[in-house]
Amino acid sequence: MVEYSDEECTIQHFTHLHPLKLVDSNQKDEVICSICEELCSSSPSNSTYGCMECKFFLHKSCMKSIPRQLINHRIHPCTLIFNITSPYYHFECDCCGERIDFRMFSCRACNFDLHVKCAIFPTIDNEDAKEIKHFCHPHTLALVKNDEEYGSEPRCVACAEICLAPTPTFRCSRSCNHFFLHQSCGVKLPYKTYKIKHPSHPKHPLTITSLPYNDHIRTCDVCFRGIDSTLLADSCRESECKFNLHLDCYNVLLSIMFSGHQHLLTLLEKTPDLSCHLCGVNCCNFVLRCVSCDINMHLQCLPSAPKTIKHKSHLHPLTLTNSPFEYELNSNEENDEFYCDVCEQKRNQRELIYYCAECKFIAEVKCVILEVSIFLLLNLNI
Repeated sequence: MVEYSDEECTIQHFTHLHPLKLVDSNQKDEVICSICEELCSSSPSNSTYGCMECKFFLHKSCMKSIPRQLINHRIHPCTLIFNITSPYYHFECDCCGERIDFRMFSCRACNFDLHVKCAIFPTIDNEDAKEIKHFCHPHTLALVKNDEEYGSEPRCVACAEICLAPTPTFRCSRSCNHFFLHQSCGVKLPYKTYKIKHPSHPKHPLTITSLPYNDHIRTCDVCFRGIDSTLLADSCRESECKFNLHLDCYNVLLSIMFSGHQHLLTLLEKTPDLSCHLCGVNCCNFVLRCVSCDINMHLQCLPSAPKTIKHKSHLHPLTLTNSPFEYELNSNEENDEFYCDVCEQKRNQRELIYYCAECKFIAEVKCVILEVSIFLLLNLNI
């Protein structure tokens, strides 16, 4: 049972409807500040005020730092006003996408709302901040100060690269031991991603979030590869959808209409073992995909794909064709290696290529994707 201090000290503060009384210093380890969401005992020298009836508590420092309004906020250009909401109305934070309980900063003209913590806490683009709030994670993130805090080669939840000093990195300040985020990666993640709809899932918006950390492997609904539950993903918040995307699958390279098909076909770079519906060959590199209908096509198999292109890697025009070498087409040996002359990497010998007969120069489509995409965009009658 939390008790008030014997000292007569009562404050009326705009963040709460009732007067706030000084909490006994021996009771502070039982209450959490309603603004910073940290245990009040974490700041022994910081007085705590509260309303026992409403279970509302405030650090004195938080009480002094929270303004009645925010002008020229980093996320929203209009003035944001502090509001206490009715428990019967539900609001969603336009920074983190989570539900707002009772207190928020709002712009009613734009129907824009923020959690108090999301509004006033330093963000990852603040170079001097030691603790930050980032929309992709519900807890406060703390700057990693020494090598011991990294543990055993943790990976950044955004880029999946190992986090190493001296690269500035933030980690969850609570119990999420796997959550590390490079400062540079955090800055690149857009605040408003969850407001944007993806062509592969037009019914609902997607949110950048941490998936539940367990052994259940989720699958990206665009490329069909598994999603590591320690990494961030774009997910649909509607419980019945369970739609997820890798962060790198969210970026749409190209979307076009195909004659006879009602949906957009989206160009994807990374694909699993999908077969082209036009030629029957596996799609190893770029593929045009309709997620709704599970239809996949090589970009080069489209009837309107350019038959001849110019590319900076070769002096002569390149012509779209099957491999001109009969031994390639007839080869069934897994160990046979066939290469692209642009990137000098292995290629699938059964896919169409761009070829210079005079020089026997071969370019696979992924290496000339820019030229092919521009041609298709300029000739939209697919």
